[in-house]
Amino acid sequence: MDRDAINACAALVEKGDPDRFLAAMAAPVAARAALFPLYAFNLELARAPWVTREPMIAQMRLQFWREVVDLEEMKAHEVAQPLQALIRAGLPASPLHAMIDAREAEIGTAQPFDGEAALWAYLDGTGGALMRAAVLALGGPDSAAAGDLGAAQGLANYLLALPALDAAGRRGLPEGAAVAALAQEGLDRIGRASRALRDLPAPVRPALWSAWRTGAVLRRARARPALAQGGGLAEAEILRRAGLIWHRLRGF
Repeated sequence: MDRDAINACAALVEKGDPDRFLAAMAAPVAARAALFPLYAFNLELARAPWVTREPMIAQMRLQFWREVVDLEEMKAHEVAQPLQALIRAGLPASPLHAMIDAREAEIGTAQPFDGEAALWAYLDGTGGALMRAAVLALGGPDSAAAGDLGAAQGLANYLLALPALDAAGRRGLPEGAAVAALAQEGLDRIGRASRALRDLPAPVRPALWSAWRTGAVLRRARARPALAQGGGLAEAEILRRAGLIWHRLRGF
């Protein structure tokens, strides 16, 4: 895969998704070549519903990525080219399509999610599908456990971002949803997934490292749910980075 293309993806991820950037940089060099295009693709999709107020333009942006994923033509784009290389090398398109579908549902709405089931469907299609794709890209199976971990990671990130989302007038939590209960469901998902995740082959596990903050964030949200709206869920920087080291030592 083109080294310059991977570096371009890495630069995008470093700016737009620093947690996943650190996790990918902790991975072996060969794994980074798969992870950085996926993480950059995720950023491109996340931006699509919000960079314009015109739903048709947002749809066109996502249609571009559908064509990329379907290999309809070679796209001259810094993220599209390495992503298509992964797909041609065998990465299944199904989790990538799930990611596009989840973002398409965001177009034209800033309303809160219509119930907790809708929120979890969104998290499964965003963080969950991305984690499944990352495991597949490193040669692992299509892992439901990885999807559960990714969805829990998506919830943790959503709770961390709540103040910024509220300030921007973007989608909030479902009406009446309890932060503590949502956090517990996220922790339950991690607990159910843990054994299967530990059974994944060692070369695949760097795909899981991006979720290194998830458990700690959700435990704080469960214990002190008011921190979510107040922007107090994030840990100190030294603890944040130490958590990544701990996950590497644990193997997942």
